[in-house]
Amino acid sequence: MRIPLTEYGVRELLLFGGVSAAGAVAAAVIGQWFVAPVFVLSLAFVLWFFRDPSRRIPEDVGLLVSPADGRIVEVAQIDEPQYLKSAAHKIAIFMSPLNVHVNRAPCAGEVEAVEHRPGRYHNAENPAASSENESVALLIKGAEGHARVLVRQVAGVLARRIVCAVAAGARLERGQRFGMIKFGSRAEVYVPVEAGFEVRARLGERVKAGETVLWRFR
Repeated sequence: MRIPLTEYGVRELLLFGGVSAAGAVAAAVIGQWFVAPVFVLSLAFVLWFFRDPSRRIPEDVGLLVSPADGRIVEVAQIDEPQYLKSAAHKIAIFMSPLNVHVNRAPCAGEVEAVEHRPGRYHNAENPAASSENESVALLIKGAEGHARVLVRQVAGVLARRIVCAVAAGARLERGQRFGMIKFGSRAEVYVPVEAGFEVRARLGERVKAGETVLWRFR
């Protein structure tokens, strides 16, 4: 049976989880019972944050799913000059510290490029976070047979660690785990307008990585 904790958080689980567990035991041993709940709650938070539940990935042809859990804070049509070099539909998802933070591929395809960009740490709900915060861009080609899709992992106020565990040339399947952003963040997806995908997401909608359909091919 798979333990529902992400492999991307092993270091934090061992460090913070170990310290919290040891603190709770030590408090009990020396009779300081009133301190033990603090360590227990700390351990519970670490386990909760790094949870990695299974998801039911839609199998229908022509779908792009959410790369993250959270709330949609932006649905727009913009010009994306750096990677897609075209007009694109953009959806941005805010992940609070209470959301699952494991990221999943919105579609099947080959990783064309992975690029890290240093930057600031605005609140991930702030639109300025999209252009100014630290981020990792993941460009996928061959989505649904032909389209190129851009996924951006964007750091937030608390996030200081972006994990992207794939490299250029890797093959991803729809809903496959590829990384995570630690402690509050934002994920964005861009799809070329010319690709002919119909936006299915709504502003304010709660979504789940790998499950919620954001676009459907016309």
